[in-house]
Amino acid sequence: MAMASHLFLFLVALSAISASADVLWSIDCGSSDTYMDGNLIFWMGDNTLIQNGQSEVVQSSNLVDHVMSTLRVFTTRKKNCYSLMVDKGGQIYARASFYYGNYDGKSAPPTFDLHYDGNYWATVETSKDKVVYYETIYVVKGDYMSVCVAQTQPNQYPFMSALEVRSLGSNMYRHFDSNNALYLKARVAYGTTADVRYSADAYDRIWQPAAIGTGLTVVTSDALFIDTSIDDNPPQAVMQNAVTTSKASDSIQLSIDFPAKAVPIYMNLYFSEVTQLNTTQKRSFELYANDKPLPNPEVIVPPYGTITEMWLTNVSASSNTSFSLVATSDSTLPPLINAMEVFDVDVLTDGTNSNDVDGLSSLQTEFTNLQDWSGDPCLPSPYTWDWLNCSSDATPRVTALYLSGYDLSGQLPDFSSMDALVMIDVHNNSLSGSIPDFFGTLPNLKELNLADNKLTGQIPSSLSKNNKIKLTVSGNPELCISGKSCKTDTTSTGGGSSDTQSTSLGKKSSKLPAILGGTIPAFFVFWIIVGVAIVLHQNRKRAANTAMTAGQTGGANMGNGGPQGMANNSQMGGKLGQVAMNEFRVNMEQQMSNEISELINEQVQDDDNRGV
Repeated sequence: MAMASHLFLFLVALSAISASADVLWSIDCGSSDTYMDGNLIFWMGDNTLIQNGQSEVVQSSNLVDHVMSTLRVFTTRKKNCYSLMVDKGGQIYARASFYYGNYDGKSAPPTFDLHYDGNYWATVETSKDKVVYYETIYVVKGDYMSVCVAQTQPNQYPFMSALEVRSLGSNMYRHFDSNNALYLKARVAYGTTADVRYSADAYDRIWQPAAIGTGLTVVTSDALFIDTSIDDNPPQAVMQNAVTTSKASDSIQLSIDFPAKAVPIYMNLYFSEVTQLNTTQKRSFELYANDKPLPNPEVIVPPYGTITEMWLTNVSASSNTSFSLVATSDSTLPPLINAMEVFDVDVLTDGTNSNDVDGLSSLQTEFTNLQDWSGDPCLPSPYTWDWLNCSSDATPRVTALYLSGYDLSGQLPDFSSMDALVMIDVHNNSLSGSIPDFFGTLPNLKELNLADNKLTGQIPSSLSKNNKIKLTVSGNPELCISGKSCKTDTTSTGGGSSDTQSTSLGKKSSKLPAILGGTIPAFFVFWIIVGVAIVLHQNRKRAANTAMTAGQTGGANMGNGGPQGMANNSQMGGKLGQVAMNEFRVNMEQQMSNEISELINEQVQDDDNRGV
């Protein structure tokens, strides 16, 4: 029963958000759990989204949401990224949150950089006991968006506690160029006492209570319902209260923390009348900058039971800039304001050249141990992927691959689209198969190191005959440069090769040394055998003579077993040995003659085929 209730709540929450957001990511970094929080937001752990980094638990989490009790810290690589699927061309709203919580027991909250899609987002300054978060709104250019943290100081390791992504309506925040991005500086609700977020805000924007300055009064709307159906769709909860002054002659100073140097800004101001005015009452006012009306002043008259919105764009502001709401001369009531959003504006990068991104994707598809690198490969500089080098162009190109010792196994895929490559180093891996021919067609390639792999086949002529490329292929025993068979003789070749694997000229051209090596020793063996036979024959003849002499001295006739028989046997053995030696010599000479004739015929035929 309890499980069914949780499932029901989850489905209700999910359907409510889905009605507003096509993309929804709520990631509890460092956690492996899935759960629903008190705001009916469904959270998932990040263990299936990223492989690098370590999960840690904070020491003090009693005063923060459950999602802030874990984090993922990154102690290796220049930058580490989450890559999330989104709708290409859609406008999204992303929030990254950080809570140090003394997880490492050092009481030393770190500082590091935050990036997204190759763009600098913010320098994160974490706190010992407070949650800090950063938000951005922009139109995504691809099917994925990335959020990365990058180490900027020694021994200060970046981490992330939570990452949230929502889609926004196509008409929301539309008064700025889609090639730009908005970075939240402030989103405040005047008169509220606590944060307002989902489910009051369908897009889960966080509206914080505004500081109420001296001379301001909080007022509450008496409208039973406030229609908030305008483009930027602020929640009704933030429109039920407002601040105003006590008299029409007093202005409302908008407190905004701008940087010392002027930056482009984008402002949304929201207004709703808190009571039904009679015919003698009028509330109208203008927005002033530095105590002066804007160049094209707009008179604001808040409506009752609904809202009006004013946006300010294409302007810059600094710490010396002030904004205020000032009543018009014919207004009988002072100005008021319900809510405000303020953003910095910056230009989006186009990211690394798309041809290089496609080529790197091919490499990551083939080699799974490269798949944990995500985010933009080259941007922002100098936070490129560890195994790349990139140009400094506005749209950078990948100029080098340094993949030595990355435990790559399998065949090299086609990444010929990376035509700005100058250097490719993939030595000391377990690459197999043949060398791709496209290497020789890369127009800017100057060095290719394929050494110490398991490559086979022949080196493409586009490489072996390319004097512009320094080619290294040593340590590939089964690799051939040319010809029809290979030997593992590692030498240096001509052309553009260095320390390459050379081979014989082929089976036919290498046959002569084999024949000579076999027939010449046989010739000497023949004469050795003949010499031994002669010596044996002489020894037997000498022994027969000695026996005959002894027989004549010691007795008369000895029959066939006597000296005559022994002499006859000795002569027969000598003749048989001579015949055998003659036959052996003739056979060897005939064999040598046949093999030499065959060699000559094959060599002539081979020369004819090669046009020699």
